[in-house]
Amino acid sequence: MTLDEFVLAFASEFDETPAEQFTAETIFKDLDEWGSLTALSIIAMVDEQLEKRITGADIRASSSIKDLFDIIQAK
Repeated sequence: MTLDEFVLAFASEFDETPAEQFTAETIFKDLDEWGSLTALSIIAMVDEQLEKRITGADIRASSSIKDLFDIIQAK
């Protein structure tokens, strides 16, 4: 999965935030819709689509979508 594909998959986990707001540099924790349930959705999406496991610590260690993508790629 490329970074652009990951950004699209990440954006699809949000119900109310327009997809146009998401870029690799988006600070996802600043989004109004971000919360623990969204974090769990992201963890599940990564497990399903990328077949990799991430943790809450991985998400906490990330600021931007690209940061999280880089952590996933390193696994």
